[in-house]
Formats: sequence, structure tokens, C-alpha cells
Amino acid sequence: MPKISPLAAVDPQARIADDVEIGPFCAVGPDVAVGAGCRLINSVTLLGHVTLGRNNVLYPQTVIGGPPQDRKYKGAPTRVEIGDDNILREHVTIHRGTEKGGGVTRVGSNNFLMVNVHAGHDVQIGSGCTFANNVMLAGHVVVHDAVNMAGGVGVHHFVTVGAYAFIGGLSRIHHDVPPFCKVDGADMFRGVNVVGLRRAGFSPEDIEAIEDACKRLFHNHKPFALAMAEFDTMNGLNRHVRDMIEFLRRRDMGKHGRYLEGLRAR
Repeated sequence: MPKISPLAAVDPQARIADDVEIGPFCAVGPDVAVGAGCRLINSVTLLGHVTLGRNNVLYPQTVIGGPPQDRKYKGAPTRVEIGDDNILREHVTIHRGTEKGGGVTRVGSNNFLMVNVHAGHDVQIGSGCTFANNVMLAGHVVVHDAVNMAGGVGVHHFVTVGAYAFIGGLSRIHHDVPPFCKVDGADMFRGVNVVGLRRAGFSPEDIEAIEDACKRLFHNHKPFALAMAEFDTMNGLNRHVRDMIEFLRRRDMGKHGRYLEGLRAR
């Protein structure tokens, strides 16, 4: 049987795995599913349609599945889906999706969300990410795998953050962030996330290829469109560089430097 504190309020219709621990003053609604090995330490609130995978740890005052902060939302049964092995520290908030945004806010696996992180409605977070204190993701933001955000980062709605990117503390992100890169301040490119790539097991050859591509793109005096066009004629393009070039092309197709912004009317 799950280990549920007598001071917790768990709806009898909630689906709770056998070895789940739910501490005092937690509130779990009827449309919640909590997977094996999860721990709700105390004062955790799960609202609406929420699915937790396995071995997640939720610290006090975490609120998952609250209604979106969207004036158009009229109470539709939208959802939050969270994978496995995530750590959600104190005061993390994750809002459920909206009908027009796809209906689901998703968090992958092996993520570490520190104190006071907020993920707005329809946010999609990959796996292996680390968000430091007070990171704020507006609605419809997409974060790919292995992204690291330092404290106080604010991300504009409909922004996409590429895999293995690093965003410096207190940054204001309005444009899509290319994969493998470091960004700081107001969308300022600061170089390649070499430390993160080494830790992830990227080969020296791959890192060198990414650094060379970034020099061509961001550190020369040519117009950006011409620098991008040079890669069309290169043979044997490194696969990671190709991914970055494709990401940047999609970014340029969007509005205000946000690819997803251009899809809003569809």
C-alpha cells in the first residue's frame, strides 16, 4: 500500500502506485496518476489531469496542474505529463495546457528544477535539463534535451531552446536559442557550450566542428544570410553542425526570431 500521511488529502479516484510516499498537507485530485517510487514530501498540490512517471521527488509547495494563466482558457480538461526521475524543488509551478496550444504541458525525464521555477501552459521540456532558481518559462516555450539555465532566466513565450544550450543568469530570452551555444544578457551569443558538450560525451572533433561553424556564423563581418548560405555548398558537413544550421533556418522563418511564433495562426 502507498505510504500516505493521515494529514494528506488524496481523492479516492486518484491512481497511486503501491510504493508512493505522500507526506502531510499534500492535496491530490481525482484525475491524478502517480507512478511507482514517487515521493511527495509535504504540502504538494496536484490539480486537474496530471500524470507523474516513476521516481519523481516533489518538494514542499510544489503545485502541478494548476489552470493556465490565459484569459482564453475556459476550463477544458487539459493535462500535465511528467516523465521519470525528476527533482522538483520548493515552489515549482507547472500549469496545464490550453486547447489551442495542444492541450498538454510536458516535462521529460531526469530534469532538475530548482526553487521557484515556473513552466507556463503548453511548455514542452525535454530530458536531462537543469533550471536554477527563479527560471521563468512563458507559455508555449519548447526546451530541448540537456539545456542548462542559470538563475533568474526569463524566456519569452513561443521561444525554442536548442539541445545542450547554456543560458546565463538573469538573461532575457526573446529569440530562439541555437543548440550547443551559450547565450547571455538579452539574446547575446557568447560562444559554444564546450564544458556541457564535453560532459555529455561529444568528441573533440565534433566540438571543433561546432566551434568553427559558430565562428563563421557569429564572429565574422559578413551578413548573417551570406554566412548561412556558405554551408549549403560544404560537403561532408558535421551532423551536429547540420542540426544547428537547420535550427537557425527555422528560426529565420518565424516572427521576431521565434519559429513557433510563425505557426500561431495555423
